[in-house]
Amino acid sequence: MKISAAVLSLCVATSVEAFQGPSVVAKSAKTALAMGLDLSGNSWKPDSEKMGSTDTGDFFPEDYDKNEVDYTEGMMGSQSQGSGDRGSPQLPGLENLGYDSEIAGGIELNPDMPEGMEFVMSSVPDKEIRVNVAANGSGETLVLEVPPVCMTFEDYFAGLAQDSDPYFTVTPVTGRMDRRGGEATVLNVRCEPKGRAGDLVANLVINLPEDNSKICYKIIATSF
Repeated sequence: MKISAAVLSLCVATSVEAFQGPSVVAKSAKTALAMGLDLSGNSWKPDSEKMGSTDTGDFFPEDYDKNEVDYTEGMMGSQSQGSGDRGSPQLPGLENLGYDSEIAGGIELNPDMPEGMEFVMSSVPDKEIRVNVAANGSGETLVLEVPPVCMTFEDYFAGLAQDSDPYFTVTPVTGRMDRRGGEATVLNVRCEPKGRAGDLVANLVINLPEDNSKICYKIIATSF
């Protein structure tokens, strides 16, 4: 009878423990505040005690002087009060650049008419121009602007065809013509009738040897 009561007590105790789960043992933990730690944050401040950048560049040479070159130097560029000195810091070896330098090369004009140069008028001129001139006057000068027709700069040679009347002259006879879209070449064609009346004809030929081409103008001066 005692054995049965003991077994029954053991079973009831086991069932109660199964529903209650494992026992938990409470342990006391020490907080950081209790340990005496300072959690107020970093108390370091710059020397100025103000917010600002604390980075220090490490790329300046030891003898660097930040006040040696004023930050305003060179700001006005080529318009610096017309003095011609741009005021910018000079690079080693380029201190006198632009002052005593020499320019070599460039475009050279051919001042001489090549030997054997012929001026042959085209059957159809590029343009025909008519002017009036007094037969007994001092003459008239026609300012002729010739637009460039070549893709590159070209030497030109201007002259009158042999069938032109001897009352005309043209200047200049040689020069360098601009490339297409550039400035026009200006030629002066002068007519002095010296008392001769009627239509005076000049066949102006502008040879472009390097381009293997030519420009032709037919000028008719009516002398009265």
